[in-house]
Amino acid sequence: MTDTTMTLDQKTGQQAAAAPKEAEMPPAIRPATERDPLRARIEDFSFYYSNGFQAIKHVDMPILDRKITAIIGPSGCGKSTLLRSLNRMHDLYPGNRYEGKVILEPEGENLIGPDADPVLVRLRVGMVFQKPNPFPKSIYENVAAGLRVRGIKKRAVIDEAVESALRRAAIWDEVKDKLHGSAYDLSGGQQQRLCIARGLAPNPEILLLDEPTSALDPIATAKVEDLVQELSETVTIVIVTHNMQQASRISHRTAFMYLGEAIEFGETAQIFTNPRHPRTENYITGRYG
Repeated sequence: MTDTTMTLDQKTGQQAAAAPKEAEMPPAIRPATERDPLRARIEDFSFYYSNGFQAIKHVDMPILDRKITAIIGPSGCGKSTLLRSLNRMHDLYPGNRYEGKVILEPEGENLIGPDADPVLVRLRVGMVFQKPNPFPKSIYENVAAGLRVRGIKKRAVIDEAVESALRRAAIWDEVKDKLHGSAYDLSGGQQQRLCIARGLAPNPEILLLDEPTSALDPIATAKVEDLVQELSETVTIVIVTHNMQQASRISHRTAFMYLGEAIEFGETAQIFTNPRHPRTENYITGRYG
């Protein structure tokens, strides 16, 4: 990843009139330092839909180990498309295409390479979606699903892993007496924490969260935010959110995307208080979104 400023779109009329010229811009995308151990590296990554549309354009971004990385940007900028690329969700639709690399550290495996098994990638890189989507099964079987895909058959091992995942998702005490009841009987917030437990059960290296609280009420949102912060002590988290206050509250690093490009990446406090790129500043200050 080079220490250079991303190209400005000269056609946009949104930037401030007094913005410095492109050649004078300070670097907006900076590499992680030696003090910031990496869990993954996104290198020159692009994504094309089956109709040929390029949704992601040459993105370079570090994903720091056991930190929360937030991805922000206006609607349609490619946030969710990038997130779903990290665990090969786009493979479910024929004709979609990746370019570049997503390197998982420390092994150095390219998760989008031809030798990477998408099913195994999804176990190593878990995913939680915008709306709670529990399987039409019991609470227990929802959490055990990934373990069974991994080939684990011993009931005692599955029992222990299910309880551990539900505890990590801060929902064990609420469901321990109804594990074999339907997941659909839970509230929306409980269902989302169940989905987080389902993603945690196979013990992933990275957990992806795609606007996980947008369908929840404020109380449930606060519980999920507290949970995500606690989980970051043991698992690397990447979260897409349209809520800038949420990103500023819970993330350690923030990436700003615009029209498929990663415009700026840095410490969250720096992004929100002293953005280096005028396009980031325009978004943060509400000039467009």
